[in-house]
Amino acid sequence: MALRLVLVNRGRHAYSGGMKVAIELPPAQAAQLEAEATRLGVPAEELARAALTDLLAAPDAAFQAAASRILERNAELYRRLA
Repeated sequence: MALRLVLVNRGRHAYSGGMKVAIELPPAQAAQLEAEATRLGVPAEELARAALTDLLAAPDAAFQAAASRILERNAELYRRLA
């Protein structure tokens, strides 16, 4: 049986609005999430929220490298447009 998580922002954070996200995990991932949450002493929903927060806070290295290359390549154009 798969685990279904529902993440809900209830105004506890500094940003306004909110997003409700439901994900369905395969049984093996659901068991892994539950086991890790139990080990850490937190609800599975909070662990999933923390993992997503960490993922979004650290942009992908490949994206950062590509963005840097584009900015360097177009530096002169950006300077002239400024």
